[in-house]
Amino acid sequence: MATNLRYPTRNYVPPPPPPPAPPFNLIPIHTHLLSDHPSLRFPEVRAAASALLFTDDLPRPPFSRRGDPTLPTTPFDLLDWLSAYFGFQDGNVCNQRENLVLHLSNSQMRLSPPPPHPDALHPKVVRSFRSKLLKNYSSWCSYLGKNPHTHFSTKNDIPSLRRELLYVSLYLLIWGEAANLRFMPECLCYIFHHMAYELNKVLEGDIDRDTGRVFLPWLCGRGDEAFLKHVVTPFYETIEEEVKRSRNGTAPHSAWRNYDDLNEYFWSRRCFKSLKWPIDTGCGFFKKVGKTGFVEQRSFWNVYRSFDRLWVMLILLFQAMMIVAWDGTNLPWEALKKRDVQVTLLTIFITWSGLRLLQAVLDAGTQYSLVTRERPLLGMRMILKGLVASTWVVVFSVFYSMIWSQKERDGGWSDEANRKIIMFLESGLVFVLPELIALTLFILPWIRIVIEELDWSILYVITWWFHTRIFVGRGVREGLVNNVKYAMFWVAVLSAKITFSYFLQIKPLVDPTKALLSIRDLQYKWHEFFNSTNRVAVIMLWAPVVLMYLMDLQIWYSIFSSFVGATVGLFSHLGEIRSIEQLRLRFQFFANALQFNLMPEEQSLSPKATLVRKLRDAIQRLKLRYGLGQPNSKIESNQVEATRFALIWNEIMITLREEDLLSDGEFELMELPPNWWNIRVIRWPCCLLCNELLLALSQATEQPDLSDQPLWWKICGNEYRRCAVIEAYDSVKGLVTMIVKENTVEKSIVMKLFEDFDERIDGGKFTEEYNMTVLPRFHEKLITLLDLLRSDETDVGKIVNVLQALYEISVRDFPRKKKPTFQLMEEGLAPSSDAADAGFLFESAVQIPNEDDTIFYRNVRRLHTILTSRDNMHNVPLNLEARRRISFFSNSLFMNMPRAPHVEKMMAFTVLTPYYDEEVLYGKEGLRSENEDGISTLFYLQKIYEDEWKNFLERMRREGMENENELWTTRARELRLWASYRGQTLSRTVRGMMYYYRALKMLSFLDSASEVEIKRGSQNIASHHSYSSSRWHSGNLNGLNGIPAPAAHALNRTASGVSLLFKGNEHGIAAMKFVYVVTCQVYGLQKASGDPRAQEITNLMKNNEALRVAYVDEKHLGRDEVEFYSVLVKYDQQLDREVEIYRIRLPGPLKLGEGKPENQNHAIIFTRGDALQTIDMNQDNYFEEALKMRNLLEEFSKLYGIRKPTILGVRENVFTGSVSSLAWFMSSQETSFVTLGQRVLANPLKVRMHYGHPDVFDRFWFLTRGGISKASKVINISEDIFAGFNCTLRGGNVTHHEYIQVGKGRDVGLNQISMFEAKIASGNGEQVLSRDIYRLGHRMDFFRMLSVFYTTVGFYFNSQLVVLTVYAFLWSRLYLALSGVEGRALDDTKSNKALGAILNQQFAVQLGLFTALPMIVENSLEHGFLPAVWDYLTMQFQLASLFFTFSMGTQTHFFGRTILHGGAKYRPTGRGFVVQHKSFAENYRLYARSHFVKAIELGVILIVYASYSPMAGNTFIYIAMTISSWFLVVSWIMSPFVFNPSGLDWLKTVYDYDDFMKWIWNTGGLFTRAEQSWETWWYEEQDHLRTTGLWGKILEIILDLRFFFFQYGVVYQLKIAQGSQSIGVYLVSWVYMVVAVGIYIILVYAGEKYASKNHIYYRLVQLIVISTVILLIVILLKFTPLVFVDLISSLLAFVPTGWGMILIAQVLRPFLQSTIVWKTVVSLARLYDVLFGIIVMAPMALLSWLPGFQEMQTRILFNEAFSRGLQISRILTGKKSS
Repeated sequence: MATNLRYPTRNYVPPPPPPPAPPFNLIPIHTHLLSDHPSLRFPEVRAAASALLFTDDLPRPPFSRRGDPTLPTTPFDLLDWLSAYFGFQDGNVCNQRENLVLHLSNSQMRLSPPPPHPDALHPKVVRSFRSKLLKNYSSWCSYLGKNPHTHFSTKNDIPSLRRELLYVSLYLLIWGEAANLRFMPECLCYIFHHMAYELNKVLEGDIDRDTGRVFLPWLCGRGDEAFLKHVVTPFYETIEEEVKRSRNGTAPHSAWRNYDDLNEYFWSRRCFKSLKWPIDTGCGFFKKVGKTGFVEQRSFWNVYRSFDRLWVMLILLFQAMMIVAWDGTNLPWEALKKRDVQVTLLTIFITWSGLRLLQAVLDAGTQYSLVTRERPLLGMRMILKGLVASTWVVVFSVFYSMIWSQKERDGGWSDEANRKIIMFLESGLVFVLPELIALTLFILPWIRIVIEELDWSILYVITWWFHTRIFVGRGVREGLVNNVKYAMFWVAVLSAKITFSYFLQIKPLVDPTKALLSIRDLQYKWHEFFNSTNRVAVIMLWAPVVLMYLMDLQIWYSIFSSFVGATVGLFSHLGEIRSIEQLRLRFQFFANALQFNLMPEEQSLSPKATLVRKLRDAIQRLKLRYGLGQPNSKIESNQVEATRFALIWNEIMITLREEDLLSDGEFELMELPPNWWNIRVIRWPCCLLCNELLLALSQATEQPDLSDQPLWWKICGNEYRRCAVIEAYDSVKGLVTMIVKENTVEKSIVMKLFEDFDERIDGGKFTEEYNMTVLPRFHEKLITLLDLLRSDETDVGKIVNVLQALYEISVRDFPRKKKPTFQLMEEGLAPSSDAADAGFLFESAVQIPNEDDTIFYRNVRRLHTILTSRDNMHNVPLNLEARRRISFFSNSLFMNMPRAPHVEKMMAFTVLTPYYDEEVLYGKEGLRSENEDGISTLFYLQKIYEDEWKNFLERMRREGMENENELWTTRARELRLWASYRGQTLSRTVRGMMYYYRALKMLSFLDSASEVEIKRGSQNIASHHSYSSSRWHSGNLNGLNGIPAPAAHALNRTASGVSLLFKGNEHGIAAMKFVYVVTCQVYGLQKASGDPRAQEITNLMKNNEALRVAYVDEKHLGRDEVEFYSVLVKYDQQLDREVEIYRIRLPGPLKLGEGKPENQNHAIIFTRGDALQTIDMNQDNYFEEALKMRNLLEEFSKLYGIRKPTILGVRENVFTGSVSSLAWFMSSQETSFVTLGQRVLANPLKVRMHYGHPDVFDRFWFLTRGGISKASKVINISEDIFAGFNCTLRGGNVTHHEYIQVGKGRDVGLNQISMFEAKIASGNGEQVLSRDIYRLGHRMDFFRMLSVFYTTVGFYFNSQLVVLTVYAFLWSRLYLALSGVEGRALDDTKSNKALGAILNQQFAVQLGLFTALPMIVENSLEHGFLPAVWDYLTMQFQLASLFFTFSMGTQTHFFGRTILHGGAKYRPTGRGFVVQHKSFAENYRLYARSHFVKAIELGVILIVYASYSPMAGNTFIYIAMTISSWFLVVSWIMSPFVFNPSGLDWLKTVYDYDDFMKWIWNTGGLFTRAEQSWETWWYEEQDHLRTTGLWGKILEIILDLRFFFFQYGVVYQLKIAQGSQSIGVYLVSWVYMVVAVGIYIILVYAGEKYASKNHIYYRLVQLIVISTVILLIVILLKFTPLVFVDLISSLLAFVPTGWGMILIAQVLRPFLQSTIVWKTVVSLARLYDVLFGIIVMAPMALLSWLPGFQEMQTRILFNEAFSRGLQISRILTGKKSS
């Protein structure tokens, strides 16, 4: 039997009154154990804290007065003891003490079955935590062949379990103080390994051999902060030195060591030899040594090197299809029957071996610097791989030639020739043996996993040849079921791709190729260097086809993933409730689904009972999902369940009202009121009961003779109608009996009447006794009565009259059998006294409740709504966001999710948000200040969120606002909050995340509340939230028009809803389960400088008790000496001020790598719990989603495949889509990725990574494996996805869950979006170079490798191939046209096939640009097919294709440039609202190089092609061939202006032109910014060329040479060339270039010398030059074949040449800048930018000048806003409506 850690209680002498206790974070420990904090009511907390106190029999630490156990001031625990020996900081000790106590207590709460002694720590808790925390350390020791220094015992005695507590405490203390070393998990393992060894020696009382005394750790007695100074700081300084060598990330990655290099040093045993312990700071590690494990080289070859198996497959498939197609048979299998084709296919082996040789060369060429004296085997393997690959090339080539030689000798396929073939195949079998082994291990994945995870030396020897031995990437394969699923997916994709490629790409081009090669008499129009054959023409013909062949697998992946994702979504039951109307049909089932999913049930202990429970849960889900059974019967029979459901539902409605998504009227229509007047049914929301009573009334009156039972069956056909009838009857009964005084004759009559009614109803004789046609009169009078009760002034006389009328109808008209007065008196239905005449009934018997009886009047309003409502109320609520949220929440409850545990038994978690200096809360001035169009941010928000603004004003009036001017004075804060909650501010994020805390408190109450508390509580809430003014002077709840704003109690957040019922302990359990940490890196500096954002952050802490702020504090000591601290603060409500909780010194400045991951890393030590949710600054959360968080956390304990999850992916809702059409495009694209895209990645592909936020991490798994992101400079600029890479490589599992969502904001302006996409594309460019991608590409099986490629860097690489295909297509057509090949080929009948193939490529290009398929499929799934199609068509009318094509250009430019030259950097996009017009100069600066210049280049090619191509004569063919290319040109030039507010305004265009010219001609200066001067901008645009390597410069020059081709091609077409094909024509044409540049230099020189002082001379020079040029042209026109058209054509020839020369000069800038040439280069470059600017502005100016286009553009840009009734036209013109 296990022994619990129950320690003896100390008996202290009561000390004198202690000083005020230091502030605590979440729970008080040790010094506060006797306080009344609610968390201390849990015995598990006391047990965990007490377990740390047993230190009596431990060796007493020397040198520590603070740790003296004889001092009674503070309890001395295990962490204090460790601190005394190893020199940890006090703040670190306090922080990790709470971390450990919280985790142990939460773990003990979750034990099942519960431990017999909850006040004693259970051994299972300690052991499971130790196992998880030290698992990576144990794996590391096993990998290195070292014995772990953690000694465990199977005993459950106190010393054994205490030792385990010491190990986990030691690791946590090391981790808590490791600062930047936390990014190096195996470095921490190394430190822990030696410190655990010293800990063991201390515990075992060993004697130090050197001193002969009791052994003391190395750090003991070395002063304060010994661990930081002597262990952490040396490593930190090494990292800092490497960062300096990186030159802020501009140095090549191969020149310095990043975090990964430093960490991977600890993956080999040499770390023990060199570093030693105590740490030898003079060893090689701390000096400038080379890379470790991997060298990042900047080259496109990385794409091949990392995913070589993919490219080998594509190349070999292409070769095979070419061989088969070349045979000329119609069907491929016909060709495969021929022996010649079969043997030719054997050349695949030669190609394959050649590709292996290429891989070996690339490996050696990029990784040679890893070969050192310590690692000679690596170099040997590189050489051997190259030699073996070369040998295979030779062997296959020889064997292949032998086959054909034998055939020729034998004159056919003889037996000997066949034997040669068999010999070739046998050698091929040996060659493919590794692939066969891999296939076997793919089919039997568990064998490979076991082999990779075993650390046997013999296995290292066997696998040495295939890959380098590394610590990660082992055992990452999936189980057989998952293997089959994603293999089937890729087999289907590859089948479609191969079929398409063979029949529509390769086969159609074979005959034209043969014809082209067979032409011998082809006359070229220029000097052709290779005119013996037409191979160059063939290459040009095939180039776009090959590029498209290489990239179209991405298109097929998109198509298949869309439909697979939709199928998975359907089976996940997404989109079953798409609207409020559909929710109405299933609301009764929804009530049960909410109970089923959100309310916990008691856990069964036995496995058999658990199985039965799972089966029962599955059956219940089926019933709820498909509407089986009678859902209302259970909840109706159990008032507690009904009330619990009402409490949750109403709390959701309250939050929607607080967020101003509902009006007060809508809130009453949507709420579930508590039971009142003894109503026998569930009181559904009014919006569900609308019109139902009137329908029941018509059913009763249409067939008045129908008996009770048939009539009731008809009414009960609709559940809501049944409830409406019963509630109306019970309410009328309760109302009338309530307003008639007690102990009066009238009261007895009323009671008797209702007794009779009840008796007839129960006996089934109601319709038999009473006339149903009289019911409408009842209905009319009841409405009159309710109107009188709801009026502002109570007229008792009229009420008496109505009651008398109702009485008369009841006793005179309603009964079928009329009764005389005496009979009525006998039955008690009339007053018996003669004096009491019937005409005076009720006159003195009516009592109206006073206005304070808010519940009464609320029920009156509800009854009035039920009686009078004729509207179907499908528009309740009116707000689209409220409708979407309610629909999603209700749908999610019918999806599969784990059952919720009790709050006490749920996993604890932390939310972490990195913050730098973004907006916290919008300021008054910021909201009021107007832009150049006269529009303020507030006015913009009022129009975008018009209904929410009305609801806000209604709420303010209800809270006492009398005049709207108060919003700028006494209620300014409410106004600022309202605006901030609609932007992307920290306030919005904090409000959203604090819903977790609010939800946990409510769920905790509901878990523990008794039946009486729940029933009584619902009444109290109703009373609290009822309107204090009981009546409305007009209007009702029927629909939404004309509802005045009633005065009511404030629906404030501090005391609303269920919080009124809390018993006090809810705060304690919520604090143990949740904390929100915002890591405000510069908060300390903001406070010091008086930044208003600091005060706003303080206010956030003040208003949110679970919010903590972590920041870096700088303490200046003088003489430039600064100490840095990680600090955690909170707001103490009792002291009413901010208090510091923990302060932990850092070894130096925080930011050595990328800012955001460093910011997260410094604050992660302050997080708590088992899970960690990462939330960005632009996110939001919803209360109803927070209710499902405990369900989500249960996913960590479920198996997905063969592993439990380590990251839980969560879907996002992009909330910025309503701002403009551009924001809608971005929102739709993003939504399809975070839903359908990630759904497919998780299942079936199993390659979902971490793409940012709001994923939930297994906190302890990640903190021992490098944290939740990577931070190396530049290479990890996309820091989040590297956490996913790291997780996958270390054997983690990432899942995706769509029953819960978190809000996310996105950039809303084109410039913001472009900068964001530039950052993402640059990040992907860096990923291509990274070791993580290389290892994923090599450690995954083949199909999963395909998934990794096409869902990460492959998407961007293939986007680039799409653009390159357009380039290749146009350049190849230009070559064929200018060379004369195209004209000759047109005469051939087979050219039609070539044209068909080209058009197929055009189709494929268009398909590549067509990125909307995932959006359409996902919209169809969640919103329906017709709405999805309508949305798609609307997008097309709003020019979405223009935007997506433009975005592709952005991605391509930055992805390619990053791989070639680097330059990736964080680009702050700003998260504001974009209604401001961007100037042409700003747009030109952003897009000149990425879009405009490239579009102009393509446009020039198309014009030249149209001028000289014989095909251009056929307009249809020309349009069909070039329409995609022209669309690309138009989108790249026009998008920045089409999507720019007022982009087509004529006046703004004129101003923009002037501004652009001023900017161009501003020469700048030393401190001039790029926004002010063209020259400064021009130099900044070349920054990437300054940091690029030699190969980058060479490749750049090679690419720039293409511009010289224009001149070469066009000069031979000029008439002056007279058809000559001599090379001399081209050489002579350079005279023109020399003359043009010479003339320009003369004019510039003259301008500099004479323009300012001797202007007449300058004019004279100009006159001479111009006259000479004109004279020369006239002479040429007269005496040579030159024609005027040649002059225009020559511009197309020579202008591109000049641009090419400028680009090459920029590359050669280091050599040219000091020469006289450079000044000319700069001057010419300015002229070119003027030319480009005019070309780009010309179409914009034309459209601006034409009438109607500005209005059309406004409509396109803001169409979504128009459709919601917004006045964007007024926004853009600044004409505010009055």
